[in-house]
Amino acid sequence: MPKKETINVKGTEITVITTKESDYISLTDMANAKAGQARAADVIKNWIRTRTTLEFLGTWEQLYNPDFKVVEFDHFKMQAGLPSFVLSAGEWITKTKSIGIYVKQGKYGGTYAHKDIAFEFGAAISAVFRLFLIKEFQRLKEEELRQKSLEWNLQRTLSKINYRIHTDAIKEHIIPNIVTKEQISYTYAEEADLLNVALFGMTAKQWRDTNPDLKGNVRDYATLEQLVVLSNMESINALLIRQELSQSDRLVQLNNVAITQMKSLVENKNLKMLK
Repeated sequence: MPKKETINVKGTEITVITTKESDYISLTDMANAKAGQARAADVIKNWIRTRTTLEFLGTWEQLYNPDFKVVEFDHFKMQAGLPSFVLSAGEWITKTKSIGIYVKQGKYGGTYAHKDIAFEFGAAISAVFRLFLIKEFQRLKEEELRQKSLEWNLQRTLSKINYRIHTDAIKEHIIPNIVTKEQISYTYAEEADLLNVALFGMTAKQWRDTNPDLKGNVRDYATLEQLVVLSNMESINALLIRQELSQSDRLVQLNNVAITQMKSLVENKNLKMLK
């Protein structure tokens, strides 16, 4: 689901829509900074109709859009500069199948553009406005990265704490009274892999063999949802160990837990907002 945020650029609130693919910035909000709401659409039209802008938009689309209609683009480019030539964002999108610009209706409606294009449009407002736009956008992205890192590290820490509970249960109920350090280590690794198989479908070694170029382990590359489930599974496995269930029975139960909880978390709106 797209995420909506705002940045303040020299006193103007600019809407930023983040999708899985990229970030789109409201050209309408930006145009308001130059001419006010009444003339925002005209500012965008006047910008799009110039040859310089059309060449920039056409080049961007050819780089990133395999369905871009080059013939229609060439037709517009030939007319650019003529006094009678008028081009709206909607017409550009419809005729060329553009993906760099889109028009949104209803709440938070207006004309939005990929960040590359929005930064270029910023120059139509002013060079200073463009610089502040880039600065505030970068600040927003850095804050998102810090938040995401904080959430990931929080879940990773929680997973490590629960792993201690998990190993204590193993020590009490699985490891015999007299064993070597190697046997203890092997038993811990075996139980950790029980969770790996239940959640990730493979052991730690199988993951390393499959990903020889990646550093760390399978858990270092887990999603936020997987880390939440892993944390829960460690507590559940500790309880199942104390109930003296066999490892094979625990694997089946833990796998069912992983499937059920992952399905719930993937659809959880609150968790999606943390991403």
